[in-house]
Amino acid sequence: MRGMVVKNTGSWYQVITDEGEQVECKIKGNLRLKDIRSTNPIAVGDRVEFVLNADGIGMIAGILDRRNYLIRKSSNLSRQAHILAANLDLALLVATINYPETSTTFIDRFIASAEAYSIPAALVINKTDLYDDNELAYARALQELYEHIGYPVYLISALRPESIAQLEDMLKGKTTLISGNSGVGKSTLINALLPDSGARTGEISSYHKKGMHTTTFSEMFALTKGGWLIDTPGIKGFGTIDMEADEISHYFKEIFAISNDCRFTNCQHTKEPGCAVRRAVDEHRISMSRYQSYLSILSDFKNGKYR
Repeated sequence: MRGMVVKNTGSWYQVITDEGEQVECKIKGNLRLKDIRSTNPIAVGDRVEFVLNADGIGMIAGILDRRNYLIRKSSNLSRQAHILAANLDLALLVATINYPETSTTFIDRFIASAEAYSIPAALVINKTDLYDDNELAYARALQELYEHIGYPVYLISALRPESIAQLEDMLKGKTTLISGNSGVGKSTLINALLPDSGARTGEISSYHKKGMHTTTFSEMFALTKGGWLIDTPGIKGFGTIDMEADEISHYFKEIFAISNDCRFTNCQHTKEPGCAVRRAVDEHRISMSRYQSYLSILSDFKNGKYR
């Protein structure tokens, strides 16, 4: 039998068969992924083959070829990866200017990872109803920055349904991963997009202005207008993986475009003479925050660090 994984609790997998039935599954003990050292061999969005045992439990025997997947370094095993989701049409990052604050480094690492696996990315800046004038101005500046690079950006309040109409239109018919730091309002947004989802919401720690984890496993929800939304646990950091040093600039669209004018073809845009990228940063044609994010990923590669 074949189906799609719509929920992963770590030891059990909920699969919707091609005939529309839901089956609880486990992994056969000898199932292994080739070429990926992962803490989770099967991800939400995977299409799998399974057989039913006498108790009606499915035993997953294989994974069908993936169109793509989004991966990050495991938070507890830095040499291994954690696959967030597979077979995606869109990677959607929910960010906040405050309550809590999402760093531009986190945003850029997420987008670069999506670029590395050829997954279109978009950004949602949530909680606009809470921001003062300065915070709203900063949110609009971020919107202008990322839209200029080529990424859709939506300024919304998940508590105001009228602000998410355009976002709903973009999600129609797509399989979308929704991710972000804990506390940015992912679950509230999912509840607004799909009132029957039952996604939990949590409070913000007033001491740290950080969110408490409310999603403990990945789950896929069917959108009423067509498409799927994959919710993942809130993440504090986004460690990149599977990137070579000379490839990192490829995942920053504006840096890659300007790098063609560098004096040396192997320029890493740090100290090399004739670097067009550093000149563009000095001339404010490339954002300093984006350049610093690029350098932070390059530093990870050189130092073997997880961030």
